[in-house]
Amino acid sequence: MHKIDIHTHIIPESMPRWSEKFGYGGFIHLDHSHDGSSGHHCKAKMMMDNQFFREIESNCWDAEVRMKECNHHHVDVQVLSTIPVMFSYQAKPQDCLDVSRFLNDHIAGVVKQFPKRFIGLATIPMQSPKLAVKELERSVKELGLAGIQIGSNVNQLNLNEPQFFEIFEAAAELNACIFIHPWEMMGKEVMAKYWLPWLVGMPAETSRAICSMIFGGVFEKLPKLRVAFAHGGGSFPATFARIAHGFDERPDLVAVDNAIHPKNYLGKFWLDSLTHDEKMLRYIMNFAGEEKICLGTDYPFPLGELEPGKLIEEMDLKKKLKRKLLWENAFDWLGIPEIS
Repeated sequence: MHKIDIHTHIIPESMPRWSEKFGYGGFIHLDHSHDGSSGHHCKAKMMMDNQFFREIESNCWDAEVRMKECNHHHVDVQVLSTIPVMFSYQAKPQDCLDVSRFLNDHIAGVVKQFPKRFIGLATIPMQSPKLAVKELERSVKELGLAGIQIGSNVNQLNLNEPQFFEIFEAAAELNACIFIHPWEMMGKEVMAKYWLPWLVGMPAETSRAICSMIFGGVFEKLPKLRVAFAHGGGSFPATFARIAHGFDERPDLVAVDNAIHPKNYLGKFWLDSLTHDEKMLRYIMNFAGEEKICLGTDYPFPLGELEPGKLIEEMDLKKKLKRKLLWENAFDWLGIPEIS
């Protein structure tokens, strides 16, 4: 049985020192110096200026290592997207475009080298819709990437803001899919302890993005837009009844931009399968539709599914349904024919 993982992150092994290049901070660079091995790096520190952000291993940048691990877990294809901290929405627009182009060229290079194993998503400077559309077009038309990955908010602006609509419109016209990943988590400054931005903020961020796109009428105006949300839709599926009740009881607050009930949009977007729980996975399959759940693992990070596809494979499901979840639904979202 084939497997395609729609939620995996990659970063180039070496990058410019953006902070030095642009003359201000807030950018990630990789520090390989602590690795101790000569020539071949196995680990690196992701540094935000002089602050330690995260340690990563070579599976985060080395396509050969990734394929070896994919073979071990019988994953045929990975959809590659950048690590969300690389979005750089806080930067000056032109600088963010430079970072985006660098990252997109890298992903396109990996896909070109191993076209049967990888499919690529671009990152774009969302803080400048004009530049974002330009880079989206280049990524799809020239680089051959399948779509884009964007954050759940852009410098705390929600995705329903009018300036973002032209980006969604361009994606629909280009037949480009969109993967929405939580980032710049709300409340992170006031709940830094216990990893709460990742455990509480991220699920809320995904719900924030889904609600913004529903209530802002994005799905209504662009019915052909193909959007997938990370982490099983975050807290949205579990709190949907509350969201719907709010719409019913206070349309004066909720239905101000779109009078159509949110339940009409269930089954109109995709969710990845990253729920860590069989009951929850069954719930979101029932909630969003069996056609709208795709295998997604957050590879290669520890908060992801460490054995890709294991949860789906071990569930008591018909073979045809497993095939949809592990492989077929992903190609529907990507909008490309299956790789033979």
